[in-house]
Amino acid sequence: MDIDVLGALDVRENGVSVAPTAPKPRQVLALLALHADRVVPVGDLIEELWSGTPPRSARTTLQTYVLQLRELIATALAPAPGADAARPAPRTPKDLLATAPGGYLLTCAGGRSDVRDFEHLTGQGYRAMDAGDFAGASRTLHGALRLWTGDAFADVPAGPQLALEAARLHESRLCALDQRIEADLRLGRHREVLAELTVLTSRHPTHENLHAQFMLALHHCGRRGEALAAYQRLHTTLERDSGMRPSPRLRRLQQSVLTAAGESLPAAAYTPPAARPAAVH
Repeated sequence: MDIDVLGALDVRENGVSVAPTAPKPRQVLALLALHADRVVPVGDLIEELWSGTPPRSARTTLQTYVLQLRELIATALAPAPGADAARPAPRTPKDLLATAPGGYLLTCAGGRSDVRDFEHLTGQGYRAMDAGDFAGASRTLHGALRLWTGDAFADVPAGPQLALEAARLHESRLCALDQRIEADLRLGRHREVLAELTVLTSRHPTHENLHAQFMLALHHCGRRGEALAAYQRLHTTLERDSGMRPSPRLRRLQQSVLTAAGESLPAAAYTPPAARPAAVH
């Protein structure tokens, strides 16, 4: 099975989508797909579908949704026209969507999962950063971020379980983006990242690392006044929204920009902490 959840949900077997259109079966498939090859407890699926207020028929209804998914899988497994009808199918719907003690398990069966690919690539990228291979880190993290086509589960109505997972994946994406920009700055690609950082700091008005990277890129492009203005906007937003000030690390960067005048800042003038998310196992 090939699984995509980093954007619109799509699960394919033999190139045929098995994603239902009905909202609740779609939620079931999304949670199973995210945790492919792992048992998802019945309780988690019920919590996702009914948010703590399940009907008495919850388990029976969940079984019905699983049967609907298996019917879609059966269609995808059906032999193509002209194929040898006597040849036994190598897999059955119950092989791919199995009932397990306490829950259900969707088997990837040698297919690909965009979440797993993302986590593999980001792990490689972070190791490259730690080793000082900024070109390798930039290249690998670019590849990881290209796997995203939108917000995770973009077309799935999210209950509490999927909402939590979507938030976790969003943070993982933001961390990978932060580290990829850091790698590009270390490579001197200040002009290349300016437009991207303009959008990102507007979209994340209290994100210190992104603002620090924006300030560095602006300063190295000879736009010192705009770099200081970016700091002031962050300071104002933090104070207004949370009563906080920028961190000492960012205040030191502001002082470096003030005193450096037309000089370049060292590549490590601001190095964001690498808050890297744990992988889903």
